[in-house]
Amino acid sequence: MFLISWFESTVQVGKLQDLINRSKMARCRGRFVCPVILYKGKHICRSATLAGWGELYGRTGYNYIFSGGSDDAWADAEDISEEDSALRNADSQLFDKVRGHDIKLLRYLSVRYICDLMVENKKVKFGLNVTSSEKVDKAQRYADFTLLSIPYPGCEFFKEYKDRDYTAEGLIFNWKQDYVDAPLSIPGSLTQSLNIDWSEYQSWDLVQQTQNYLKLLISIINSDDDSGLLVHCISGWDRTPLFISLLRLSLWADGLIHASLEPSEILYLTVAYDWFLFGHMLVDRLSKGEEIFFFCFNFLKHITSEEFSAVKSQRRKSLPPSFTLEEICMLKQRDRGSTTSLSSDFSLGMESSPGAAGSFTYEAVELMPAGAQAQAAWRKSCASSPQAVLWSRAQQSEDRLPSAGMGEVKSSSSSSSTHSDNFLRIGSSPLEVPRSRLVSASDRESRLEEVRSAFLASYSRTIGLKAVPPSPSGAIGGLLEQFVRGVGLRGSSTL
Repeated sequence: MFLISWFESTVQVGKLQDLINRSKMARCRGRFVCPVILYKGKHICRSATLAGWGELYGRTGYNYIFSGGSDDAWADAEDISEEDSALRNADSQLFDKVRGHDIKLLRYLSVRYICDLMVENKKVKFGLNVTSSEKVDKAQRYADFTLLSIPYPGCEFFKEYKDRDYTAEGLIFNWKQDYVDAPLSIPGSLTQSLNIDWSEYQSWDLVQQTQNYLKLLISIINSDDDSGLLVHCISGWDRTPLFISLLRLSLWADGLIHASLEPSEILYLTVAYDWFLFGHMLVDRLSKGEEIFFFCFNFLKHITSEEFSAVKSQRRKSLPPSFTLEEICMLKQRDRGSTTSLSSDFSLGMESSPGAAGSFTYEAVELMPAGAQAQAAWRKSCASSPQAVLWSRAQQSEDRLPSAGMGEVKSSSSSSSTHSDNFLRIGSSPLEVPRSRLVSASDRESRLEEVRSAFLASYSRTIGLKAVPPSPSGAIGGLLEQFVRGVGLRGSSTL
């Protein structure tokens, strides 16, 4: 209920439904732009790529015939001038209208960044262009968006992953194949802080390529602006859920989203929602040995370190390099009880997030040093101070995740004693624990490992690391039911 209320406060559901209904023909298989993660007030969305002329004409004609002569794609009469109406039958006018609705939806969701995972500019079958993409739109309709072409191998490549005994290290995609014509293209402003040599992307193995793309996506959603992100491949049911699922699990492991969910619960959420609900054809992929689904969750072992943490990105923006987080906490503790501001050198304050009530966001810890000499003098004085705070984690029971966090700290000119009682340390009263929480690097690793272990245990019991023949249409439901039991969300007895 809290999530629904927050979402409704972000968008008007009725208007969103109308925009989706009008824009769905713009994208392959009618798979419209859909917001799936709300993070820091930003929508992380997914979709398929843009539909080509063949699919667009076919679907609009089909809808026109079977809707009794009406088509919602053309229902926006107030936006159509007499001149436009006269040219409606022209190809460009059809694309203008349909893609125009798609652009309206993107703007309504405040999406600025569009990440295209296709290795092709356009998908070609039997010599015909069956799909298009924003990066090759001839009319430059998407020029106002920040377009990123980050080509990533399709599901067919993951048969090689399976044939190499599920080893992704050293597995490099063949970029010289005839159909591969989409180069990597990322605006320089988005790559400066990542310390990655993007010119070497064709020499990366599957592990390094996935890691670097994930770092890029995390960097984008942690940018200072309020813009959202769209991720898509061709149909949006293989590569797209791979990165959406990794993003969701990474942010969860940092304690930034879905903070109330246990490992088995977040696993069920991402499997059922990010993969199956959006049409991943698991049975078909297994029959062909294209195990991109297995790769996703087994890959969690490669993103446990702090370099993939969104929390680290936030701290890097705000913490001066000469101070550690522990030293800032010691600084705060040392001033506890003072009736004046700490000094002219520093000023710390505590504020709750302007977001939803009862929750905190952890944007930054801001510090204003007077200079290197002041920092050195403070370190020398606090080294022997009996009031220095030792940060230690409270003992947790084995069957529960840590639930302590750290409040958002912002610069303030008010007395530090005014806010000192609000400073939240690990192990403080449960009543002070915010809904979202930061976790340490070791906690992040253990949380992701718990998810991976639960997945592997369930996968080995229900599917096994081998291809299986196609099953009846109810196979996905059966696999999902087995998965529920496998991760312990439901007993094995018949209901």
